[in-house]
Amino acid sequence: MSSPMSSRRALCSSTFKSAFLLIKFLLLVALLSSFPQKSDAQFEDWCIADEQTPDGELQNALNWACGNGADCSKIQPNQPCYLPNTIKDHASYAFNSYYQKLKHNGATCYFNSAALLTALNPSHGPCQFESIP
Repeated sequence: MSSPMSSRRALCSSTFKSAFLLIKFLLLVALLSSFPQKSDAQFEDWCIADEQTPDGELQNALNWACGNGADCSKIQPNQPCYLPNTIKDHASYAFNSYYQKLKHNGATCYFNSAALLTALNPSHGPCQFESIP
């Protein structure tokens, strides 16, 4: 039979261990909560051509984007985003360039319904699509 003193020691030891574990847990939570979290507005998005848009409409929207702020130098021959050499791929690069450069000034990814936003990075090989939070 154990004495009341040894029961108290066991109870105190158990309480101390529980309190110590709780303190470790709270410190871990405090540490993790100190890291900056992304808000909804900070997730990456890209503006790409809608595959259902006819090539003629994509070409018109591509021309407009390149003439109104998109950097279309990378979709020229011998540049990293020239291949694949399709209207859809070139339009996607131009739409995204325009959108990323000007979205903080109110630009949208619309292009007369020829484009849409995606959370999937469309970059491929040496062709890197920019994303600005």
